[in-house]
Amino acid sequence: MSTKTEQSGFLRFLKNEKFIEWKLFPTDELNTYWKNFSEIHPEEKENLALAEQQFKKINLSSYALSQDTKEKAIKRLEESLRAYNRKRKIRLFAYMAAACAAALVLSVLYVQTNFNRSEETAISSADYIVGNALDSEDIRLITGNETTAFQENVDIEINHLGAARIKTEKESEKEVSIDKGVLNKLIVPYGKRSVLTLSDGSKIWLNSGSVLEFPARFSGEKREIQLVSGEMYIEVASDKKRAFYVHTSGFQVKVYGTRFNVSTYSGAPQSIVLAEGRVSLKSGNNKETFLSPDQQAICSDNGDFDIRKVNADQYISWKNGYLMFEDTPMPEVLKQIERYYNLSFNYDKDVTLKDITCTGKIILSDNMDNVMTTLALISSTKYKKENNKIYITNESL
Repeated sequence: MSTKTEQSGFLRFLKNEKFIEWKLFPTDELNTYWKNFSEIHPEEKENLALAEQQFKKINLSSYALSQDTKEKAIKRLEESLRAYNRKRKIRLFAYMAAACAAALVLSVLYVQTNFNRSEETAISSADYIVGNALDSEDIRLITGNETTAFQENVDIEINHLGAARIKTEKESEKEVSIDKGVLNKLIVPYGKRSVLTLSDGSKIWLNSGSVLEFPARFSGEKREIQLVSGEMYIEVASDKKRAFYVHTSGFQVKVYGTRFNVSTYSGAPQSIVLAEGRVSLKSGNNKETFLSPDQQAICSDNGDFDIRKVNADQYISWKNGYLMFEDTPMPEVLKQIERYYNLSFNYDKDVTLKDITCTGKIILSDNMDNVMTTLALISSTKYKKENNKIYITNESL
């Protein structure tokens, strides 16, 4: 099984609510279900194992919560569960007991909830944030004068001859000829993501709202790509004869064999976080700056780099289907959710909700209610979804 297929497979399980339910609250029924699933679909055993390994890495209980926060979270979970009309009522106690025993805010991520809030309650307060769903756009691969569009997330693999094999989330495949004389462009709109394997074997995860330029094949003594905008995580294939460079509008990254994340979103400082290996940074005529693992470099307007110690996992977790926050301001959290789900959150500059910080982890489920429920819990807010709008208010209102 190819690496690309494995990635697509295990992420699919991490978004499957029955799988998540099994990992959080295992029962004989769920154990039997997944055992039978493995027997019926032996080709999925490796994907299932990868998903279980990744789920363990998420480590839902890694953030310490105050006793008051825990008690509030448990109380709200209990109220939500009592209000929810579940078909499998017999398992209600198991969920409540598990949540109380673990005292985990994030456990509610996998419980469909209904807080019985009216729209009037959400919009009667002047202190609220409104989210709007935006129109979906296609992923576009531009090569020469040809443009190929995809409505789903795609994995693209460029072989050593420069031809592209493309696989969609629904497992359909097609081949596209790549222009070998010019840089090709991959445009990933908000709400979509893509994985690109370059001809040298280097692998790139492109986040929502990103544009990347790359050649069909590398020639000469350098391997070079251009992140025009957005965010990417890359695992660079080793080649001692040819150095690898990533160019952005603000700086150049020279790679010495490594894994790192580059962010160049408009309206935010450009930055790079090193997960493994070694890279150097250069901006304009400034001297070369080197990074060590778990360091972040933020590029200033004058080309200087502010280097700080960070937890690299927090910046690269998006590629594995979850977000990590630690005392992160609400606007920054909402910005990441905006990009991932193609939403737009609007609020007045004086709204007090922007001063709230969030600590916790959110698995990027296909179900927005799951995501918003978790966000509400890790930020001590509440939300109401009405058609294409999401209202976030203070918990006390």
